Amino acid sequence: PSTHQSVIKSFAQSKTSAVPPKCTVDSGNYCFHYFNNSGVCYFTLADKMYPKKLAYQYLEELYREFTNLYHSEIESVARPYAFIKFDKFIQKTRKIYLDTRSQRNLTMLNSELNEVQHIMTKNIQEVLGQGEKLENVTRMSSTLSYESRKYQKNAKALSRQALIKKYMPFAIVGGVIFMVFFLRSLFY
Repeated sequence: PSTHQSVIKSFAQSKTSAVPPKCTVDSGNYCFHYFNNSGVCYFTLADKMYPKKLAYQYLEELYREFTNLYHSEIESVARPYAFIKFDKFIQKTRKIYLDTRSQRNLTMLNSELNEVQHIMTKNIQEVLGQGEKLENVTRMSSTLSYESRKYQKNAKALSRQALIKKYMPFAIVGGVIFMVFFLRSLFY
């Protein structure tokens, strides 16, 4: 079998839980784009230069139409190629997606880009908002630090004043007694 067939077989044989719902696998000059949903695998083989977004949009469009038409029949399929009539839709949709420069495809890519731009703008605004909040926190921290030093100085001054008030009478009485003894010793 060719390398393309071996890639498809490896996906088909792997357990659904082991394979992510969307996956792209390089295969030479091509890429396999894979989309798995509700037990149905959707594959497309595209040139390496073909935009991944368009490839996945193509697969998702196939998924939506297939699910819309055959959702009740998927579990009861007994033979291969039971949905061969769906090939007409696949071919019609394939033609739409073949030209990456078609207006429809450019519009889809632009809408994706606009969505990404909107999300990035929103994220930048949130980061700037957080920067402003950080500046406010820094300013409040500086103010709190200044007020704390001021409080500490005032607390020391109050402590000194309390000590003075507490021991001043004893110091005055002691000073008077000392002066009396000192004067007495000088004159006697």
